[in-house]
Amino acid sequence: MHFGFPYCHGKDIAAPEFGWKHACREFVPPVVELGAHVAALGIRFYTGQMFPHTYQNQVFIAEHGSWNRSTAVGYRVTLVELEDNRTVKYEPFATGWLIGRFKWGRPVDVLVMPDGALLVSDDFAGAIYRITYQR
Repeated sequence: MHFGFPYCHGKDIAAPEFGWKHACREFVPPVVELGAHVAALGIRFYTGQMFPHTYQNQVFIAEHGSWNRSTAVGYRVTLVELEDNRTVKYEPFATGWLIGRFKWGRPVDVLVMPDGALLVSDDFAGAIYRITYQR
């Protein structure tokens, strides 16, 4: 499948450099648009058993965050909820790395551990966070 790069951004925004070569409708559109500059670096389906069943096969995204915007975006882990292979919700899951204009961390990747915990790597703080769920 071809998702449009470098001709299109998102569903229907032609790239200034190459967009004239192809119409965006020629490509497979994204199932969810995350927004400019969130820098989604790590993406994983949750396959663990620790979190409630509603998290099974849902998508976690490490959003590294913007560096070139006056109002910063990203700096969080988001959750994309799927139902019948369709996106039904896109929302923050873990936040706090961006407080106002102060940035103290930048999530890079997410990894599901054998026990079901979620690891989040952070290349700004030089840390790995372990997110768990207790019933």
